Amino acid sequence: MEKHIHTPITQEVTSELKSGDYVYLTGTIYTARDAAHKRMIEALDRGETLPVDIENSVIYYMGPSPAREGQVIGSAGPTTASRMDKYAPRLLDLGEKAMIGKGKRSKEVIDAIVRNSAVYLAAVGGAGALISECIKSSEVICYEDLGTEAVRRLEVEKFPMIVVIDTEGNNLYDTALKEYEKK
Repeated sequence: MEKHIHTPITQEVTSELKSGDYVYLTGTIYTARDAAHKRMIEALDRGETLPVDIENSVIYYMGPSPAREGQVIGSAGPTTASRMDKYAPRLLDLGEKAMIGKGKRSKEVIDAIVRNSAVYLAAVGGAGALISECIKSSEVICYEDLGTEAVRRLEVEKFPMIVVIDTEGNNLYDTALKEYEKK
């Protein structure tokens, strides 16, 4: 099924998304890769607040290439999500509702997705140049010293993805493989 959704992402939105749905997202999302995730968790461990409002947020696992002249952002393809698996459950427990990346997730992340009525969305790896056309603005908001891994606030329009893991823990990577094996 095809769905058009807007940020912020609430539990009402995530509960309607099912594994295998095509999603087009419009609104504000944040980027963070492993170095930024590590810093956020360290900040939480010190009792500090996060540099982004994590409640009902979407984090895209991405570090863009430099923007060409006249462009908002360079190629913006997804990073392998498993690199964030040791950090994701804590952010989900704090209210993050959606993660965007590519590849499989650990059992701990899947459990946190279900526990928090969140979703894991996949963007198409290798399509970073096309994805960048959906990004209307990009602003570094913290950890500038990390370069491409700095946390950015993006405004996106009709950002295409697919729901891989839904709020019930249904995992497209598993169900698609079973369907393929039947054929």
